[in-house]
Amino acid sequence: MKRILLAPLALGIMLAAWKFTQGGGNSAAVTPEGLTIEVNGRNPWTHLRLNNDPEKFQFLVVSDRTGGHRARIFSQAVEQINMLQPEFVLSVGDLIEGYTKDKARLANEWKEFQGYVAKLKMPFFYVPGNHDLSNTTEVEEWKERFGRSYYHFLYRNVLFLCLATDDQGEDKEYGQISMEQVEYFKKVLAENKGVRWIIVSLHKPVWSMAKFEQNNFQLIEKELAGRNYTVFAGHVHRYQKFVRNGMNYYQLATTGGGSRMRGVDYREFDHVTWVTMGKEGPVVANILLDGILPDDLKRPVTTEEGVAQLNRKPVQPVKGKLFLDGAPMAGAKVTFLLHDEKSKKYSMVADAFVDSDGTFTLTSYKAGDGAPVGEYLVTVVWRDPYYDDVGLPGRNKGPLKYTDPKTTDLRASVKLGGADLEFNLTR
Repeated sequence: MKRILLAPLALGIMLAAWKFTQGGGNSAAVTPEGLTIEVNGRNPWTHLRLNNDPEKFQFLVVSDRTGGHRARIFSQAVEQINMLQPEFVLSVGDLIEGYTKDKARLANEWKEFQGYVAKLKMPFFYVPGNHDLSNTTEVEEWKERFGRSYYHFLYRNVLFLCLATDDQGEDKEYGQISMEQVEYFKKVLAENKGVRWIIVSLHKPVWSMAKFEQNNFQLIEKELAGRNYTVFAGHVHRYQKFVRNGMNYYQLATTGGGSRMRGVDYREFDHVTWVTMGKEGPVVANILLDGILPDDLKRPVTTEEGVAQLNRKPVQPVKGKLFLDGAPMAGAKVTFLLHDEKSKKYSMVADAFVDSDGTFTLTSYKAGDGAPVGEYLVTVVWRDPYYDDVGLPGRNKGPLKYTDPKTTDLRASVKLGGADLEFNLTR
């Protein structure tokens, strides 16, 4: 038996190895700094290489809080983040409801939000979303409070780029990054060629939005070409991972923002994203807020109010079955729409994905609530995959006529008490 003790070393954590012989066999033990343990020929552990590389660090990303935020979610998340103890917290924007030029209202909303993040025990890095910079009044409010709407910082040889996808106000739905911002980040990237990784945080996933060529993000991507980087965005309130140029791009779900909360299968959930930055790049883990509990298992109680949801019509439970040539259309998306005869426009009211047995449950406002009374057009899209790695729609496996409200002949009637429907499609 041999007792092994390593004294602290000034140069940080180092590994030492000792060889010993017992029972006629040779073995080796690797013991990191500070670990004292008796080592025998047989030992009840896998190895002694502790997962404590000095180049490794952890940070956390929070997603959209607004767009119809729900009560007591983000404020509770602050308490939950303090349990997790990351080194810092990074945002992807949409921090206040905004969309107003009323300075008193903006002041109240920012006071509320800053009151929450002030409770964090680690730094919080702001990134603006369209709700935060929707007009020139909000842009000026941001400048008065925070100065820059885009910036960068370095930590342990990792470069963080914090972009503003509406840095001059939300003039266009698809986002707009000013040329001044592009030039700023071109300079930053040119001056930091030796960093081991780059983390990009921005609000809108502009690479997957309409008129991508006009929002200037492709100019920043051009500067990132050949570098190791990872991108985090929000805005859509639905989780999706993209792979562009061989790099991972994450569109996060919500941290209290408006959502129908249908769960992981629908990619609609409240979460925080835990990032461990190591030698090989970031390791990303999505942690659902429902799974973060203190040692007494009692969730934090806060007084954060949500946004009142107005003009919602009463809904009736709607369940159904969907088959194609007698087989369940598992994974297909069913959408109920209304058609306005005057405007000639179609509006989506409720939708659902089909389960493996062909059944589905409609959602209008929150998970499985159904649909309002009415007469609906029904479309069916059956793509595989629904979106590919770069965010493009997958190949449709079903009859094309059902995918378009102008050509579908599927109809559904929802009455008081609900509906139990069955659609049998043919090719």
